[in-house]
Amino acid sequence: QVQVEESGGGSVQAGGSLILSCVASGYVSNKYCMGWFRQAPGKEREGVAGIGIGGGSTYYADSVKGRFTISRDNAQNTLYLQMNNLRPEDTAMYYCAAASPPCTVVPRTARMNYWGKGTLVTISS
Repeated sequence: QVQVEESGGGSVQAGGSLILSCVASGYVSNKYCMGWFRQAPGKEREGVAGIGIGGGSTYYADSVKGRFTISRDNAQNTLYLQMNNLRPEDTAMYYCAAASPPCTVVPRTARMNYWGKGTLVTISS
């Protein structure tokens, strides 16, 4: 049984930082592309960051480029999202997801095979 679980969400003021973690179990994470998505109330889910199987390739949505960093520790089956200089518009439920190969570094909702339940990030101005 494949399971993906996020943690690290919370409430911070604008300009602050958070680190999200995603632990995978039931499969070998270094065989999957991984991505972080977010969904704000009333909006569609969007991919904000992705990382390739080996970890050498990354993708960032324009809205988070320069502020967010995605990384993975395959030995620990863990994916991270370092979020700096947070803004109120970053407020959303954040989801971790995995895509079976063949896969690309660009996170696309329809291509992901396994999803976590999400962790809530709230940024106050």
